[in-house]
Amino acid sequence: MSNLDGKKVLLGVSGGVAAYKAVDLASKMRSAGAEVKTVMTESACELIGPKSFEAVTAGQVYTSLWTIEEYKIGHISLADWADIVVVAPATANIIGKTANGICDDLLSTVLCVCWEKPLIVAPAMNERMWNNPVVQQNIEQLKQMGADIIGPESGNLACGTTGIGRMTEPTDILERIKQKL
Repeated sequence: MSNLDGKKVLLGVSGGVAAYKAVDLASKMRSAGAEVKTVMTESACELIGPKSFEAVTAGQVYTSLWTIEEYKIGHISLADWADIVVVAPATANIIGKTANGICDDLLSTVLCVCWEKPLIVAPAMNERMWNNPVVQQNIEQLKQMGADIIGPESGNLACGTTGIGRMTEPTDILERIKQKL
């Protein structure tokens, strides 16, 4: 498939500095023909505003379990809507929640429902966090559950060091989405 015409992508954005790259990813997915809905964690909203995603996706951004239409069970309707779910950036926090079934915000709750859908996870964090045995255990758990882990990459990190932990570039994530669909 050369494009994403008619495909529905649910983009989860967690609170990593790489959240700014997720705006580019959302724009690229939309340009490729996908319909994109975005779910942001509270921490992601501290780093980049939902309006940026609204502008590039021409759609509502979901930030809370309590702001979706009253007559729908929001996390279920978002999960049912999607053809594929992409989490970029995926922090150690959201990776741990997903691997262990913790549902304490909209994104983690949606991810608990979406386990039967194609899931692409693009980790982004400090190298020491990435190499933490618990994070690696959680990554292995996600893989066993069928998640496709893309990255992280090596390079300059937000903390000023160089190492593994950079989120994979949006163009590469887009290509992986096309492969999965």
